[in-house]
Amino acid sequence: LLSIVGTVSCTLFLAVNGLYSASDDVIELTPTNFNKEVIQSESLWLVEFYAPWCGHCQRLTPEWKKAATALKGVVKVGAVDADKHQSLGGQYGVRGFPTIKIFGANKNKAEDYQGGRTSDAIVDAALSALRSLVKERLSGRSGGYGSGRQSRESGGGDKKDVIELTDDSFDKNVINSDDVWMVEFYAPWCGHCKNLEPEWAAAATEVKEQTKGKVKLAAVDATVNQVLASRYGIRGFPTIKIFQKGEDPVDYDGGRTRSDIIARALDLFSDNAPPPELLEIINEDVLKSTCDAHQLCIISVLPHILDTGASGRNSYLDVMLKMAEKYKKKMWGWLWTEAGAQSDLESSLGIGGFGYPAMAAVNARKMKFALLKGSFSEQGINEFLRELSVGRGSTAPVGGGAFPKIHSVEPWDGKDGELPVEDDIDLSDVDLDDLGKDEL
Repeated sequence: LLSIVGTVSCTLFLAVNGLYSASDDVIELTPTNFNKEVIQSESLWLVEFYAPWCGHCQRLTPEWKKAATALKGVVKVGAVDADKHQSLGGQYGVRGFPTIKIFGANKNKAEDYQGGRTSDAIVDAALSALRSLVKERLSGRSGGYGSGRQSRESGGGDKKDVIELTDDSFDKNVINSDDVWMVEFYAPWCGHCKNLEPEWAAAATEVKEQTKGKVKLAAVDATVNQVLASRYGIRGFPTIKIFQKGEDPVDYDGGRTRSDIIARALDLFSDNAPPPELLEIINEDVLKSTCDAHQLCIISVLPHILDTGASGRNSYLDVMLKMAEKYKKKMWGWLWTEAGAQSDLESSLGIGGFGYPAMAAVNARKMKFALLKGSFSEQGINEFLRELSVGRGSTAPVGGGAFPKIHSVEPWDGKDGELPVEDDIDLSDVDLDDLGKDEL
């Protein structure tokens, strides 16, 4: 039996050495050195978050190395194996690979790089960002963030994303909120609270941006708001509690740095985040972009609309959506097509012509796939995906060693199918009684 996922430790170790090594000018970044190398640095940084199995990342590697060599001594160029270091990728909201971030004057507000994937384009963007950084310094706009440090006296704006809550405002904001709340109970005289304040403020800004406001960081002065302090049994400071709809509050017992706080907030966000998008394969780009950017893409071939109608098809799509929700932390891609619409693709996955609905899990890097052998149901698919996620299940090479031609088709309109219109035949002039007389 071959593993479609691979043996994680060996595969990743070999793949990392295959992408970047000590002999090139790309600096390998990990949770251990990221804060010191990047956040506390005065330099401008370009950082690639990649996965060793990602085809786009492998194609970017030589360009990234060339850019790093060209920018040596001018701009720092780094890379994070975000498959191996998921907490670091999660901290910066990495959802697909490769993701490139620019860390400029404000190290706590990294910018997304959206430019081309050539060394020329990367160098141009780096020099443009560098020019902006120098201009900011010239105008005196860059503050303590440049070195990754933040002063309590650096202005009230630092805490702009920390929501101050009181006895009066707490319940209407937090209780029954659909958002997740991390609430710090503090005392103004408490030294540990003063140390936490800049970390909490910086984390609040980053978390607000990364989660689109779905995870909120708040603060309660427990010496003033004694009703809350009593209700939640606050005995020491700072105490941080996590509030989620329909659940009892739980204590946060993680680290007190902004990176620790952000990592936990993003974990809470992913627990509550919507499942990945389920896309219909309407053209080649949908298939390629989804399968190249994810370790596995789960492809379902559903019966023809005339066989199921809209309600039957929606019931199959609902099953897929439930499984996408269940396995959303795996960051897999999810696709579907109608029987016969992509017959070449069906053949390459050993599906073609019968047995619908069908499902295949494809590793586009290895061009291998595994087929669902059980029922197309929550139970059957769950068992199939659970086996894959632990590296079990038999696989086969994709027919032809590559994805076949994908046809561009109209997306499903959500309606029941209609039989093709046939020409009406006028039988009024036919004497049915005379039919077959010549044969007698």
